[in-house]
Amino acid sequence: MAEAPAAIHAPRVEIRYCPGCRWLARAAWMAQELLTTFGDTLGEVALVPSSPGTFEIRLDGECLHSRERDGGFPEPKPIKQQIRDRLTPSRDLGHSER
Repeated sequence: MAEAPAAIHAPRVEIRYCPGCRWLARAAWMAQELLTTFGDTLGEVALVPSSPGTFEIRLDGECLHSRERDGGFPEPKPIKQQIRDRLTPSRDLGHSER
């Protein structure tokens, strides 16, 4: 019997947001930004309703930004840079780099 091919790791971004705070649109916008930049690299970008006041962005479980910890909402540029640095350090982010 042939062995199944080894699974390839497909990075997962999770955007946790507070639905009661009406932050779905903000979460969806960030997801769009990340998919536009990393669509060929990411396996999934998930929008996850969470507890009151939460807005977090995670890459494979690692918290890149927490509204509570870091204060406020992130801009796309530093999040894209963090994801790039972890997944494809040599990748040029174009205008997001400047």
